[in-house]
Amino acid sequence: MDARVYHPPTQIPVLWLRSVGATHTAMAMEHMVDQLARKAGIDPADYRRELYRRAGADSHLAVLDLVLAKSGWGTPLEAGWARGLAVHHCFGSTVANVAEVSLVDGEPRVRRVTVAVDCGTAVSPDQVRAQMEGGLMYGLSYSLFGEVKIVDGVVQTTNFDSYRVLRMNEAPAVEVHILPSVKPPTGVGEPGTPVIGPAVANALLALTGKPVTALPLVKA
Repeated sequence: MDARVYHPPTQIPVLWLRSVGATHTAMAMEHMVDQLARKAGIDPADYRRELYRRAGADSHLAVLDLVLAKSGWGTPLEAGWARGLAVHHCFGSTVANVAEVSLVDGEPRVRRVTVAVDCGTAVSPDQVRAQMEGGLMYGLSYSLFGEVKIVDGVVQTTNFDSYRVLRMNEAPAVEVHILPSVKPPTGVGEPGTPVIGPAVANALLALTGKPVTALPLVKA
């Protein structure tokens, strides 16, 4: 497989979101992994486990096993619901998400997200949980709704009346599980953000059989 980075020419400045380059690399990598797993006829969790085993990626294996155990991966859900899995490493930490997703009037609805994080020694566990929760909500908001409209080079989306964000009644329940560790502490401010988008996309792939090819998932 040949993967390339493409930067289309544009006069519009392109800057960063929370978690910087991980915002798009996590989405591209983790959604592609699920597509490959399904083409191979292998459960996405088992597919990842074998990749991590071959690579000697102990942190990935640990958060994968933890999030699968805590999320109930492999147990039945009600009709119309599916789980999506994603794992990503950035800023020294490895984070896994399992999202439970359905489609309501054609829009994704996320009701529960289970998070496992390996951030070395958790100096302040409550702060780690808060960063995972806040980063996840930010990532879910832009993955679902983060569309900025531009006409003739001029931004039309200038305030929250035209830029939709995640509301409290749309926010999922979040469970954060911290992997016990005696290693030096690593980052928690950024790594919670990029994992939720591909987790939701992978749940939609399980629901519909169709890959996600563009963000946001809900167009204005």
